[in-house]
Parts: sequence; structure tokens; C-alpha cells
Amino acid sequence: MSFRRAARAARSGQFSSNRLIFSKPTLAALVVLLAGLSLSCNNTDHGSPGPVPTHTAYITLPTDGSVGQLTINGSTGAITLGSKTPTTVGSTPTGLALTPSQKFLYTANSRANTVSTFSVASDGTLNLSGSITQTGAGPNAVAIDPTGKYLLVTNSLSDNISVFSIDSGSGALSEVAGSPFFANNSPTSIVFTHSGQFVYVANPGIGMVTGFSFSSGVLTQTPGSPVFSGAGASAVAVDAGDLFLYVTNPSAVNPPPNQAVLGNLSGFSIDPATGNLTLVPGSPFTSNTGSIGPTALTVDPGGRFVYAVSSGTAASIWCFTITSTTGQLTPATNSPFSLAAGGLFVLIDPLGNFLYIGSEEDGVINGYTYNSSTGTPTLIDASPFKTGAPGSMVFLE
Repeated sequence: MSFRRAARAARSGQFSSNRLIFSKPTLAALVVLLAGLSLSCNNTDHGSPGPVPTHTAYITLPTDGSVGQLTINGSTGAITLGSKTPTTVGSTPTGLALTPSQKFLYTANSRANTVSTFSVASDGTLNLSGSITQTGAGPNAVAIDPTGKYLLVTNSLSDNISVFSIDSGSGALSEVAGSPFFANNSPTSIVFTHSGQFVYVANPGIGMVTGFSFSSGVLTQTPGSPVFSGAGASAVAVDAGDLFLYVTNPSAVNPPPNQAVLGNLSGFSIDPATGNLTLVPGSPFTSNTGSIGPTALTVDPGGRFVYAVSSGTAASIWCFTITSTTGQLTPATNSPFSLAAGGLFVLIDPLGNFLYIGSEEDGVINGYTYNSSTGTPTLIDASPFKTGAPGSMVFLE
């Protein structure tokens, strides 16, 4: 009898509670199974399981005018910089987005006011595809809706968002009717909810967040939008359940007892019907020791932690645990972590094993594992990884 059948039999009363008997082969199998379960339950550090295949990621290299291909060791998290697309002088690619089909990659070229389209080959290499597409002034960030049908570009110098439909066969872009859509002062970071129903952008110049409902390529500002977040509101992230939106406010001044800490994070509840934002109780949230205000953040795939990062001489990593019912944030033990960081981006790989942070000052990507119980990050061997100053990063899953 198999272990599963024996367990079912025990539950249904086919065996008395004191006379459950296994044959020797079955007992041996049970011991092996329980040992495996014990090892699995005791493994609390992401990035420490058995061998995992390597995977590919891409980064924009603004000063180089190109996109770099990265190979990531699935077991160790180590990064190797591979081929780069040909340099395009004056393009300064910043934002980066990959279609769900993984067939096309798009970059926002901030100084050229254009978007470039790349086709992704079977080996992950990139080829410039089709003509360059004109956007508004100062394109900063790009996002693709969950269906892969639309590309959105924040134009920070023209205060709007360009929306393009994506041809599924060629990747060609066509601007939709009504685009560009007004997005208040200097929109930068942009994020879709996982449902694709709502879009949120940060407006650093006015410390606010603008929300939109999204349907068939059309953006409509949500009632009450924009909402105040905090000085310098710079980055936005949504939790896995589309319940909460978090925003970094790097220039915000905090009241006592945290007046020595610059910057904080705002948390908002998302109304599932309208997309309206309501401050989470206790918001804004800050670190409990002095640090430079964070400019980038991410939510881990399990919805347990928020990581926010800063750059400069006092660079650090802020880690908060999320209260799942309210969205409130609590600083993790020993947070902030005085580890090499960077303020360009912070993201977690698709398997939830490794945390990566882009640093402009050093031209590197810092890599970490993180403890699934406490959130504590640990530097990966051989980190940081030299890439040149990265703008954005995205994974080819």
C-alpha cells in the first residue's frame, strides 16, 4: 500500500490508531519522503535550493546607448554580461518592457523622444525591428498591459502618457485614438495592476500619484486622482493581490521621532471597483534609523515584503513586512540594512530567489538572496556584478 493510500485508510478508519502497519519497502519510502519534507521546510533562504537552469535578463545602458543581455545562474544568482545591441548615439535608453509572449522588447529613449522595438531570438539575442516610434518629450518609463496588446510610455517633459497598440506578429506600434493622455506634472514610474484594470504613475514634481482605469487602450483618470503621496514621489509598486499600492517619497521630511530620517513610503488601498486610492492606516512608513530616502521599491512575489533602496554614500536597503489584511508596513528586524545598494531599480527574479539592485554610481548590479521568514538580504558571492550604469532591468522568464 502506498503512503498516500495508507494515510487515506487511516483517516477513514480502516486501521486502528495503534496498529497502523507498513511493509518494509513502504516504511523506507516514508522515511525518505519525510526527510525530504524536513529539508524543504528548513530551507528559508531564497536562492539556496538545488540546481536551477540559467535564465536571461536585459538592462538598458543609457550612457552607452544600448541594451545588454544578461545570463543569470539559476543556482547562485550570479550575473554575466553578454552581448549588447549596437550603440545608438544620443538615444539614452532608460525604460524597458518585455511582452508577455517574450517576442518583443521595447526601450524608451529619453533624449531622442522615441521608442525602439527589438525582436527576441530563440537564444535571447536582440535585433532592432522595424522603424523607431516617436513619443512625447522625455519618455521615461514603459509598461505593457497583461494581455500584451498595449504599450504605455510616460513622457516626463510633456506631462502625458503615450499609448500604442502592439502588432502581435511584427511588434510594430500604432498610437491609439486619444493618445497621448494627460498625466499631471512630470509622470515617471508606471505600473499596471495584475488584472490590467488600473494604471498608476508617480509625479515627483508635485509629490503625487495619478491613477487611471484602463480599457481597450484608453486611459481615464480615476475619481479623486491625483492623490498626495509625499515629496519627490518617485516609484510605484502593486502587491500580488492588487490590494495595495506602495510609493517611495525620497524627499519627504518625517515628524519626530524619525526626523533624522529622510524619506518614507506611502501605502494606499486600491478600490477594486474604481481604482481609487485610500491611505493605509499608519502611512507613511519609514525606517527606524537615519538613511537617505529611497527612490526605488518592489514587492516580493509572495506578498510578504516590500524592499525600498537608496543610493549614495549612505546607501541602504529598507525592508518591511506587509500586514496582509490592512497593507500596513512594519520595519523588518535590523532594517535598514547597510549593504551596497543603489537607487535605479530593485526587483526580484521570477522564481522569487534573488533580489537585484541597480547602482548608477558604481555601474553595477548588486545581488542578494533573502530570508523568506525575516526578509534579511545576504550578498551573493562575487556581487556586485559589473555591467556599466544600468537604467532598467527585466527578466526573460
